[in-house]
Amino acid sequence: MITSDRIDLLDERGIGMGARLAVKGVSKHYGGVHALQGVSLEVAAGEVLGLVGDNGAGKSTLLKILSGAIAPSEGEIVLDGEAVSFATPHAAKEAGIATVYQDLALAAQRDVVSNFFLGRELISKGFLGKTMGWLDQKAMREHTVRELARLGTRIPDVRLATKELSGGQRQALAIARAAAWTSKVLLLDEPTSALGVEQQAQVLELIRRVKAEGIAVIFISHQMQDVMAVCDRVVVLRLGKVAKTLGSAELTSENLIGYITGAKIADLVDPGSEGGR
Repeated sequence: MITSDRIDLLDERGIGMGARLAVKGVSKHYGGVHALQGVSLEVAAGEVLGLVGDNGAGKSTLLKILSGAIAPSEGEIVLDGEAVSFATPHAAKEAGIATVYQDLALAAQRDVVSNFFLGRELISKGFLGKTMGWLDQKAMREHTVRELARLGTRIPDVRLATKELSGGQRQALAIARAAAWTSKVLLLDEPTSALGVEQQAQVLELIRRVKAEGIAVIFISHQMQDVMAVCDRVVVLRLGKVAKTLGSAELTSENLIGYITGAKIADLVDPGSEGGR
């Protein structure tokens, strides 16, 4: 729980502190299946790194490792220049790595404010500074409105139940909530999937605003037009390995599809070897 007199701390972004995440030689084995094989990449503060690949490329496995859901078999994760390991997703969150999955983890019956502060509710202070045990609804509502406005998230009324929001608004709420509680790394799993054109544009603009906050973003997507629209660089995974890292000048549909499908790669893996999942 967070007391309302600490709300000022929630507004500290940590911009300019150079927060970044590096993955060094990370592998994940499930028996004889190699889901990841010696994957290395890094993302800088204020950078959007795309992570793409066909089904079975290893994207989900890497996301689970970075978010603390599973442990790597080999390799190292470095956050802010220090090696880290996460026994649980909560440990990753505490270290400053927030994840937005495709299911969004929103409570449909609860309002926007309740979802924004889910698990981090503010408690009112009573006489002599003692905690009284009830929620500081006013402080939470004001902070939610302020954070959503700062990130350009357009939600008509924060008192609405989440189930009453559009798909794009729910996605934007989940991203804004994650960005508001971290100043380091944001992992996004298919954030524009199943959205209309206008809703996709709103989510992509939100990602740009998160980037401007100095947060490092890893953006996993099958939507190549969205990847090209917001990513500074893109790492292509194929069969559990890094097939190619593309700079901004190389981000074309031809290059992305070519490396994803293997058309631009010669002898990436030995014949008959097992790839990622």
